[in-house]
Amino acid sequence: MDATAIILAAGEGTRMKSNHAKVSHKILGKPMINWIVDATIAAGCSRVIVVVGSHADEVRALLQGTYANSPITVETVEQVERLGTGHAVKVAIEACGIENGPVVVLNGDLPLIQADTVAKFAQTVDGGTYAAAALTFTPPEPFGYGRIELDEGGSIARIIEQKDCTPEQSETLLECNAGCYAFDGAQLKQHIGEITNDNAQSEYYLPDMLEILKSAGQAVTIFHCDDYRDGLGVNSRAQLAELTAIARDRINARWMAEGVTFLDPTQAWIGPDATIGRDTIVWPQTHLIGNTHVGENCQLGPNSRLTDTQVGNDCVVDETVSIEAVLENNVNCGPRAYLRPGTHMLDGSKAGTHVEIKKSTIGRGSKVPHLSYIGDTTMGEGVNVGAGSITCNYDGKHKNPTTIGDRTFIGSDTMMVAPVNIGSDAVTGAGGTITKDVPDGALALERTKQCIIEGWGTRHNAGN
Repeated sequence: MDATAIILAAGEGTRMKSNHAKVSHKILGKPMINWIVDATIAAGCSRVIVVVGSHADEVRALLQGTYANSPITVETVEQVERLGTGHAVKVAIEACGIENGPVVVLNGDLPLIQADTVAKFAQTVDGGTYAAAALTFTPPEPFGYGRIELDEGGSIARIIEQKDCTPEQSETLLECNAGCYAFDGAQLKQHIGEITNDNAQSEYYLPDMLEILKSAGQAVTIFHCDDYRDGLGVNSRAQLAELTAIARDRINARWMAEGVTFLDPTQAWIGPDATIGRDTIVWPQTHLIGNTHVGENCQLGPNSRLTDTQVGNDCVVDETVSIEAVLENNVNCGPRAYLRPGTHMLDGSKAGTHVEIKKSTIGRGSKVPHLSYIGDTTMGEGVNVGAGSITCNYDGKHKNPTTIGDRTFIGSDTMMVAPVNIGSDAVTGAGGTITKDVPDGALALERTKQCIIEGWGTRHNAGN
């Protein structure tokens, strides 16, 4: 579809009471502006233009970081003087050279709008019958939204703001204005300069384009959202929480329909870019954030948070925090495990209770059962690490590597001072500090001689 999307993201968002751009606030770990940009790209828009203003640098940096490699270029245009929505669209048209084709104007704080809605909205003005369309919906509670009054032919007669509605209009006019518009690009360019700022706020309002086009003999219409949630916006922290709950319910319902079990779908937060395989069970207080992908027949949670993490099949991830990690198949983590960036756990491996792993490979079938830290380590197959063991990978200036060979047993409370290599089929005695390489098949012991002083405890206690 050769349509252009203009996303208005220049507003102050004063009701959010934030030091950041309103559109940068996240829903399920994803900034609001990204939700709507993704919807326009998925809808097939050939151009996506974001009008920035307040906190412009922050929004630009966010978009550039996310869409640097996108097949559709996400352009930004700054509205230096914020003189209203009509002015914002005029700035985008002039800066980006929009000449024709469908132009969909969406608000950056409308994160729940779906790609299918955007595509069908754009098609409303694609055939030449209509020069413009307003996106409308019927929320359960319409108070606060502008109401649409239609004429006998089904065209928009006028839009009545809530403050101007009579009691009767509030009761009978239930079609609400979502504040988004689709235009024939040629008509939009021709008439955008006719919007005036003759109003109490001295701003150029985009809805005025509907009357301007009608006066020019053009037909305008509405496009009604079948799912009213597409039209809900965010103007406060309370609304942010409300839309987060709606997004959560939408996503969890979709995964349940695909064969995923949620023990309590109101207590699992799955991001829009995460995926889950069938027969996986999601326990309460589970969070899947960013590009997290989970395979089939897994147990997730309770109390697990996975960010940008890849999980294979038949894994158990119990009370685990994982960031940018890879878990292959039959991996067992937790409870209370912490997998930091660069962790790669191969098939059948384990990170147990109170285990932290960072930038390390845990070999096939290898186990770090409890109370250990493994950092900058390459571990072979079938390794067993005793409780309380640590790879001492930082010397105060540099991070240093540790390697552990296949089938090696690391005794409890072993300190491995990197850089150090421990061979295959080796054993380190409990309580040792390993500072030198250990050959294959060797036993490494590092202990001082135990000294016993008879009667010391009795005399010490007597002194109390």
